[in-house]
Amino acid sequence: MIKLHDKYFKPFISEGEIMAAIKKIADQVAVDYKKETPIFVGVLNGAFMFVSDFLKAYPHPCEVSFVRLSSYQGLTSTGIVESLLDVPENIEGRSVIILEDIIDTGRTVKKLIDLFSNTKVKEFKIATLFYKSEVYNGEYDIDYFGIKIEDRFIVGYGLDYNELGRNLREVYQLNQKHMINLVLFGKPGAGKGTQASFLKEKYNLKHISTGDVFRYNIKNGTELGTLAKSYIDKGELVPDEVTIKMLQDEVEKNPDASGFIFDGFPRTTAQAKALDDFLVTKEMMIDATIALEANDEVLIQRLLERGKISGRTDDQDEKMIRNRFDEYNEKTAPLKDYYDDQGKFHSVNGIGSIEDITSRLAKVIEELQAI
Repeated sequence: MIKLHDKYFKPFISEGEIMAAIKKIADQVAVDYKKETPIFVGVLNGAFMFVSDFLKAYPHPCEVSFVRLSSYQGLTSTGIVESLLDVPENIEGRSVIILEDIIDTGRTVKKLIDLFSNTKVKEFKIATLFYKSEVYNGEYDIDYFGIKIEDRFIVGYGLDYNELGRNLREVYQLNQKHMINLVLFGKPGAGKGTQASFLKEKYNLKHISTGDVFRYNIKNGTELGTLAKSYIDKGELVPDEVTIKMLQDEVEKNPDASGFIFDGFPRTTAQAKALDDFLVTKEMMIDATIALEANDEVLIQRLLERGKISGRTDDQDEKMIRNRFDEYNEKTAPLKDYYDDQGKFHSVNGIGSIEDITSRLAKVIEELQAI
């Protein structure tokens, strides 16, 4: 497993498989062009390694040049293919074979066709190392290809993720499982906020605290904040659909996060089901719920000490603290059963140093990542 920027990638195609695919293409082209000297045109930046190894495998006289095109930013294509380096000169009457690293939707192929349609080449053909045939629109023939692959994001052997990974000798695919979505439970004083802060940095997760989200929306007078406040002012509970919409907005504002920590929601089984339904629409799911468990007496002393510093009245009255614990136990019990039935409930000892507790949580997360 490797990490590039904020994403994890796992092995996909070995160096040996790549070399075998290149030899296959070189042998096929050699049969077709052994009686002439073709011009091979590599497409930068991605195809530089492919072109280099292809030329080593090609047994007959040839020439080489490059064009440069660009359409990808991050993990997705912009849909606009820009020409940054134009077609080579002196190709009139010559056979040209385009060498591409990967062909998927066909936008780059169309741009190449446009580039060469105004030239007087004898003929030109297209060879690609990797071919995503299931998403290719099929408008133009792909004359030679090395390996057909499924529609997945890959890096290595010239291919990049935000310019990293081009120098890898093998090809890796994006490890989608590394989007980890967690629900974090814990009684008051269990250290949820502290641990969420560490986990979000360690795993590039976005911490979504329902309380923080409510305060932000109400303070800034958003449409949802105004709606939520109208219920609160009447002493009514804010409907689940309003809360879910706020969470949806938070998720959609953070498309580059490797996952989310949901803190303070869900609080009921109905909310848990609503959260699951929403995540399905984003092709996501809750991977685990983690409860920070701690002895009540330890937590009471922790909260009483915190109350001396924070001035929070609910942290200074032992009776109020115990009432909050009772409320937590009452609400969390059915949620534990809900997630336990899905095999997603994990209990972690919340007593110890911050580092020790973080390590326990990390063990759960890393076991999920290894699946």
